[in-house]
Amino acid sequence: MGRALAQLGITHIASYSPEARGRVERAFGTLQSRLPPELRLAGIASIAEANRYLKERFIPDYNARFAVPATEEGSAFIPYVGRPLEDILCVQEARQVGRDNCVTWQGQSWQIPAQPYRHHYVRASVRVHQYPDGRLALFDGPRCLARYDQQGALDAQNRAA
Repeated sequence: MGRALAQLGITHIASYSPEARGRVERAFGTLQSRLPPELRLAGIASIAEANRYLKERFIPDYNARFAVPATEEGSAFIPYVGRPLEDILCVQEARQVGRDNCVTWQGQSWQIPAQPYRHHYVRASVRVHQYPDGRLALFDGPRCLARYDQQGALDAQNRAA
């Protein structure tokens, strides 16, 4: 989490004080003690009905009662511009390339294909990215060396290169 936030340029502000933690816990407690009885009284029996009730009734009522207006107009959000989010929001680990120009990851060896800017990566440190859908990629700094699909085959972009 810390690595991903740093790569995105986000400063994490932890709630180390009991007061800050108390506000969050009170909000969770209010929702946990209030929402189930309201769903039961409304006769909600499915997730789809619950989602509709939350969107159309509970959240507007809750916000009308407890929301505090912002001190300044406008949005504090800015659009993200940078590396693809999938290359940040994934498992990343450094690995040393073996003598066979392969990287070992989770018991399997992954061959680094021939690169135009370097003959081999023997003993170099590379970064493995494992994506939630099972794909894998090898990086040298910002440069992607190879991408593999869920079955371990080189991605079509690598085969064409």
